[in-house]
Formats: sequence, structure tokens, C-alpha cells
Amino acid sequence: MADAPLTFSESWYRVANQRLSLRPSVKVQRQWYRGERWLVLQDPLSNQFFRLRPAAYEFVARLRPERTVEEVWRECLERFPDEAPGQEAAIQLLAQLYHANLLQYTLATDTAQLFQRHQKRQQRELRARLLNIMFLRIPLLDPDSFLVRTLPAVRPLIGVFGAILWLAVVGVALKVVADNFPALRNQAEGVLAPDNLLFLYLGFVVLKALHEFGHAYFCRRFGGEVHTMGILLMIFTPVPYMDATAAWGFRERWKRVLVGLAGVIVEVFVAALATLVWVKTGQGAVHSIAYNMMLVASVSSLVFNLNPLLRFDGYYVLSDLLEIPNLSQRANRQLRYWSERYLFGLKKAENPAHTRREAVWLTVFGIASGIYRVIVFGGILLLVADRFLLLGILMAAVCAVAWVAVPLGRLMVYLASSPKLDRHRPRAVAVTTGLAALAIGFLQFVPLPHHFRAPGILRSRQWVEVHSETAGYVGSLLTRPGSEVVAGQPLVQLANPELELQLAGAQAGRAEVQARLRQALQEAIPNLKPLNRLLEAATKRVEQLESDRAALTVRAAQAGVWVAPQVEDYTGRWLPQGSELGLLVDPAGFQFHAIVRQEEGDRLFAVALSRAEVRLFGQAGQRLSVRSFQVIPGEQSRLPSAALGWLAGGSVAVKPDDPEGRQAAEPFFEVRAEMGSGAEGAALFHGRSGKIRFDLPDEALLPRWIRSLRQLLQRRYQL
Repeated sequence: MADAPLTFSESWYRVANQRLSLRPSVKVQRQWYRGERWLVLQDPLSNQFFRLRPAAYEFVARLRPERTVEEVWRECLERFPDEAPGQEAAIQLLAQLYHANLLQYTLATDTAQLFQRHQKRQQRELRARLLNIMFLRIPLLDPDSFLVRTLPAVRPLIGVFGAILWLAVVGVALKVVADNFPALRNQAEGVLAPDNLLFLYLGFVVLKALHEFGHAYFCRRFGGEVHTMGILLMIFTPVPYMDATAAWGFRERWKRVLVGLAGVIVEVFVAALATLVWVKTGQGAVHSIAYNMMLVASVSSLVFNLNPLLRFDGYYVLSDLLEIPNLSQRANRQLRYWSERYLFGLKKAENPAHTRREAVWLTVFGIASGIYRVIVFGGILLLVADRFLLLGILMAAVCAVAWVAVPLGRLMVYLASSPKLDRHRPRAVAVTTGLAALAIGFLQFVPLPHHFRAPGILRSRQWVEVHSETAGYVGSLLTRPGSEVVAGQPLVQLANPELELQLAGAQAGRAEVQARLRQALQEAIPNLKPLNRLLEAATKRVEQLESDRAALTVRAAQAGVWVAPQVEDYTGRWLPQGSELGLLVDPAGFQFHAIVRQEEGDRLFAVALSRAEVRLFGQAGQRLSVRSFQVIPGEQSRLPSAALGWLAGGSVAVKPDDPEGRQAAEPFFEVRAEMGSGAEGAALFHGRSGKIRFDLPDEALLPRWIRSLRQLLQRRYQL
């Protein structure tokens, strides 16, 4: 899909008479991508690699100190008229080789220029490190000699034997995880506890050190060299790192992929060993470190290492699998090409993609990686600011410079001085300004549909709980759960042999007191008063036990639907007094009790809510109408149901010291919505959770985002 290269360029005079060549230290080797031959240039001094197509290499290889660039280019044009690079492509190629210090001049000023370019490259690398402050690399030493000495001991693990061992250990560990998943999940709740942070860091450092040695040993095993080892400040947390970029020069793709995956392979293997240690040890330091290594391996591999949208292991593996070298840079160039070609009108702009499929890959990757980086780094900023506010503000300022100020500055310089835009500069400036004004105007002034959602629970307007008024065994169900009942209808029959014995004993005791009372009437008149008291107490005892016996038949307190989904499993089970047996629900009307966060409370009171609808979990495809709703004035702190809190799987944060799981971590507003007629086929059950959607007046996006940001800063940092 690449456009035809430009044969002539207005800037050709800048390089036409130059005499230059590749430096003698540059190494060249062949690689194959998508069935095509490429040439890889390696600078052993800087350990940098550059891939060239054969036609471009034919031009570069012919450069000699005794020949001008013009002469070499014309020779290539005569020999390869269909493949020779155009003047614009030749200028770009020479510029890249020049900035990489791969070109040699015969002029006396070449040495000075070499040092100047080296200093500029160091300055660019320093700026890149400062802008990438959350992943700052500090090189310390050269580990290559150590790797060479220890490679014979590691070599057997990098082969068939190592693969079989890896599969066996990981398979056993997966079985252990499946058998002990509830215990693993419960222990995860205390990962960020203060007493576990040291173990978490130790596990993280050990795992990352082995991860980096995995890359290094795999690279050395296939013939590459590793000359850089240092410290990576990952979100200001020091962890080791090694530079295994020598793998880029491997001819076989499978070797490059294995080196890219080596860190994850080692991490998973070590995590599997840690799983076996965790399951065989009790509470203690070893047990905690093993668990933390398991957790770190899974989270870091999914979020960072294997994710191709960040420039870690997954990025390089994807680049090799797609056979698209320099994926990130070419994706940015692809997006720039679309802008230059279709927005600025540069019909002669060179497309970095060689096929239509490659153009799609580059475009999708460029957009997706940009969005993902903002999301991930935004989350990291919030995480750091929660614990170290000043550090979070500093990082946010650096990110603002790197993501906003620097790109805007480069865009302005590009629009003002790029030679490409000499004949199209007015249009480029007008289009850029117009798009910026259009975007800001759209975000600020165009009202769009606006709504917010809140979790809640469905309740009948009239309902009562059914409890056992006395203890007993569940004998039989007199009414099937789910049936409509009337007040006083028997529901459950309990049995209590001990109660029968107590009642028989109480009746016998009352009969005895009655007999003694009759005897006292004839023989001991003074004893009548205490005997009457005893008779009164015995009679009350008998009446209480008879009431308890009658209560063994549990009856409906009101008319409605008896909801008891688990009562059929209670047959033969002993139930203490007061045990819950279900609910009696009036199906005539329902209310939805919603929990609205504080930051959304102003929307409840400041604007008129136009309409609302409810969707219940399990039948989210059916919308339930709301006739009206009422906002309960004043902040609440106790949830209407524990099903809405975290402990029961809900979305509302609760206080960790509340065993019931009903005390919300933050105050909220409660909204009670009167449900209208349900959607066809919708099942309305008391206690069913869901979400309510409130439709607000239309509002532009930018005011919403500013308000949300202010609420976030005020809620989390009191700013």
C-alpha cells in the first residue's frame, strides 16, 4: 500500500555533493520478514540496530569517500530503476544514519560533529528518561562475562528438557490453584496490609531479577551479548533490569520471540514453584513471600509484560509475530501520514506501510496504545497520589509536560518550519487550528445525552419476614414456596419432642398444685395464698408452652407471596427460635432503593431529573419503567441491604470492621423509586439487586469532565 517514492526532492541539494560512507565498525546481516529479505545494521558501540530493505542497502553500501551522494544515487537509479529509493527517501535514510553515528566523513570536522551528535543523542536519551519518570532506567554494570561463565550450568534448562520440566511444574501448580482457589482469594484481601508490604516488595524484586536473567540467558544461549545491567525505577520502586536488545539481530524469528517471552517463562515457572511452597507451608514469612510472588507474577505479566500496548516484552513479541519492525514508531508515522495526506494535502507524502493490512495494524496499534498508556499511567498517578500526594503532583506535572506540552511544542515547530509543508503550510495551519477549534467547540458547547447510574435493590412496599417463634425440627412444608397465601395460613410444621415433654411436665405440676390447693381448703387455710401463687405461675407456664406448641405451626402474618427459596432444604434440620424462614411479600407494588454517591448528589437536587429506568441483574435486557422517585433528605450511612456492599459481591464500599457488611465506607443519598408496570416477562422479586439510570438534561462533555475532575480531587485529596 506504500505510495511510490518521490524521485526528486526540493531538498536534494543539501546532500547531493556530500562524500560519506558507512563506518567500518558497522556489522551487516540478513533477516527475513514476511518472505522478504532485509538487511540489519548493528552498531557494536551503542548496541543499536537498523533494518533496511535491499534496495535501500544497495544505496547505502555504495557510498564511498571518493564518490558523492549524487553519483551513488544515479548509479542505483540506473541499476534498479523500479526499486531504487527516491531523493526524499534517500534524504530521510541518510538523516537517520547520520543521527545514529553510522556515517563516516572524510572532512576534518567529522570528529567534532561526531562528538556533537553523540552529545545530542545523550541529551535526547536524558530527556526521554526524565519524561518517562515512572520507568526510569539507571545502567550500572556489564554482566556479559558473568553470563558466559554461568551459561553451562543454565544451558540444559533452555531446551527440550527445560520445556518438559516447565510444563510439568506449571501443570501441577495449576492443579494446586484450582484445588485451593477459595484460600487464595481470601488471602488476596490482605495483600496491601501494612504488615505484608515488605513481603510483597521482596517477592517483587526476586521475581523481577529472575525475569531479567531469563532474558539475558536466553539471549546469550542464542549467541547474543548482554552488556548492560542496572536499576529500573518502576513507579519509584527499584528493580533490576538487563538490556537484551542484541536479540534483534537474530536471523530466526523464533529465537527473537523466545528471548522476548523468556522473562514471562521464568516468572511463570518461579510462580509455579512458589505455589507448591505456599501450599506446603503454614503461616509465616516463607508462606507470605511465596503467595506474593504468585500474585506479582500474574498481575505484572497481564498488565505490563505480556501487554503489547506498552513497550515491554509483549510489544516486541507482537512486533516479531506481525513482522513489523519498529512497531510503535511506524504506528506514529502512519498516523502522521494520514494527517499529511488527507488533512494537509501532501499528495507526495510517503506511506510507511507496505500493504493495506499493515496500514490497518499500524493505525489500530497507534490509537489503542495511546489510549491504554493514558489509562494505565493515570491509574498509577492516582495510586501514588493516594499515598504520597506531593510525589503524585510532581509525577502529574511531568506527565503533563510529556503528554501535552512537548507534543504541542513539536506540533507548532512542525507547522512553522517543516520543509514538507513549504507549499502547504497555510492549509496545514488552517486545518490544525480549525480541528482544534472544532474539537474544543464540540466538547464545550454541543449538548449530549447525559445520565448516571446507581446500584440499588428491589423491595416490595409491604413485606414481613417469616421467623420461627419457637425452636424445633422442620417436619414438613404445609405451603409450597412461591405460592400466594392469606393471613393465618399454615406454612411450615415444626416438631419439638422436648417441648412436648416440658408441656406434659408443666401440666402435671399444675395438677399437683391444684390437688394441694383443694387439700389446703380442708386442712390448712393459711397455705391457700402461697398455693394460689404457685398455681398462677404453673398455669402461665402451661399457657406459654401451649403457645410454643401452637407456634410449631408457622403461619402467615399477612397476605402475599411466600418467598423462601431455601426452605425446602431445611427438612429435618433443627432451627433455633427466631430463625428466618422466608418473606411474605405483597406483589401489588415495588420500590427500588438506590444508593447515590455524594459527588452525584448535586445532580439530584440541582437539576430536574427527566426520567429513570431500572435494570435488574439477571435480566439486564429488560428495562423497567419508574413512575416517580423520592430523594430521602440527609446523608445515609447504612445500606438498605448487605447485598449492595462489597462483602456480598455488591459495588458499594463498606467499612472493613462491620461484620454485617451494611455500614458504607462513605455517606450516600438514598433514592426510592416507585416501579411502574414491568416489562413483559420481567420477574420482580423482593431483594433482587440491579441498577437505576437517571436521565439528566443534555450537557456538553467538557463541563462534565471538569466537574468530575474537581470532585475527584476534592474527594480523594481535599484539594
